[in-house]
Amino acid sequence: MFEIFSSLPASTLGFACAIALLAGIVKGMVGFAMPMILISGLSSLISPELALAGLILPTLATNGVQALRQGGRAALGSVVRFRVFLAVALVMLLLSAQLVAVLPQSVLLLMIGGPIVLFAVLQLGGWMPDLPSASRGWEIGVGGFAGFIGGFSGVWGPPTVAYLTAIGTEKREQMRVQGVIYGLGAVALTAAHVGSGILNARSVWFSAALLAPALLGMWIGGRLHDRIDQRAFRRATLLVLLVAGLNLIRKGLT
Repeated sequence: MFEIFSSLPASTLGFACAIALLAGIVKGMVGFAMPMILISGLSSLISPELALAGLILPTLATNGVQALRQGGRAALGSVVRFRVFLAVALVMLLLSAQLVAVLPQSVLLLMIGGPIVLFAVLQLGGWMPDLPSASRGWEIGVGGFAGFIGGFSGVWGPPTVAYLTAIGTEKREQMRVQGVIYGLGAVALTAAHVGSGILNARSVWFSAALLAPALLGMWIGGRLHDRIDQRAFRRATLLVLLVAGLNLIRKGLT
């Protein structure tokens, strides 16, 4: 049952837990970036397949906690408010997943990372787009774009966060909406990789070992999130978006 741990040095497991703690703190503060931090950090220690398996349970659990932090009624309210975004994104994700062989992933990563970096830099520089939160056109457009690139690459967090930031979503609701969106994606990811064999009777214990540090980190990040105001939250979100975009560009170029 625990044979996975006999094949990993204690130092490797310790570093993996430290990475999960860091990923949890960032997610607790701004609501996203856990998979990016985990896959980047863990892949430098272990095989990409085990790194992918490792992030599954922490991602699933932390998104559930994030979505339900203010209770089930609040989470349902966010689903209702952003139902058009969610529905359009889901449809586009399912459609674009069928076209994954058409466009090289490196090109796609550059197409995603470039606009995200540009948006974050402009926002940090003081540019404030005036997107009406009730605009169905913007909601459908960004939801469709996020779902479209998500089907290709599994990356739909940065466009989602950019949209929520641009319409001035209150920080607690932004966190909750992200938890709902990513939580639904995490359920699909778990099911997909149980089927693919990535998450199996051996690797699931490694993923389970990262649950405690990830949840502890998220608790710490949540306490920090509660202490910062809307402006500081927006800036922190944009900084993490900038790092995420640069990381996508790096992966696209390499």
